[in-house]
Amino acid sequence: MIDPHDTTPAEKDGKYQFQLNYSGREVRCLVEKEQQRLHVKIDNNIEAELGIHNDGTITQISGATLPNSSIDFIKKQVLGLNV
Repeated sequence: MIDPHDTTPAEKDGKYQFQLNYSGREVRCLVEKEQQRLHVKIDNNIEAELGIHNDGTITQISGATLPNSSIDFIKKQVLGLNV
């Protein structure tokens, strides 16, 4: 959960943009990392929110259901962690 009193940027906070293979085509993916949350926007019309856990795992919190392969790719692009 985002702590409104913690104004210190978490590691790698910021905006990311990259190409993502989604539904058989390459689309633009915009991700804004804010503390333990990833706000995802795919192809300007699909939105989702992902939560980052302390052990490095990511789970979807809300929005359009994303395939696990897309979540893993987003994790690698933003966090640089092996999936």
